[in-house]
Amino acid sequence: MESKNMPAPIDIPTELKDLSCQIEQWRRTRPHRMPMPEPLWVLATNLARQHGLARVARLVRLDYYCLKNRIESLHEGNSATSVAKPTFIELPPLPVNPVSECTIELEHPRGRRMRIHMKGAPMPDVTALSRTLWGMKS
Repeated sequence: MESKNMPAPIDIPTELKDLSCQIEQWRRTRPHRMPMPEPLWVLATNLARQHGLARVARLVRLDYYCLKNRIESLHEGNSATSVAKPTFIELPPLPVNPVSECTIELEHPRGRRMRIHMKGAPMPDVTALSRTLWGMKS
C-alpha cells in the first residue's frame, strides 16, 4: 500500500536517462579534473532546450549555471548569424557631365506665350510638348 507522503514517480524521458548514463560513464572513467567532452555538452544543451534547463541540470547532475551559459552562448551565436551583417559596396563614380540647361519660348499665333526653363533634365520632345501645352491635336 502506498503512503500519502510518498511523491508520485517522475516520468523521465528516455533521452534524459541515456544522457545521464553517458555522463556517469564518463565520470567513472575520466582522468581527474578533465572537462566534460563537447558532444555531451551539446546533447545536454539540446535536451535542456526541449525539457527545461533546471530539470536537465538536476537529472543529469550538471551545474545549472554552466549549462545555462552554454545555452545562452548558442542562442547568441544563432542570432548573430541570422542577422544580416552590413557589407561595404563600392559604387563606381558617376560620370561628370556638365549640367544641361535650356530655355524654350513658344508663342501662339493668337498671342499666347509660354516659356519653359529646364536645368539638369533630359531634353523633352519639343514638338510633342508644345502641342500638348497649346491643346493642339497631333
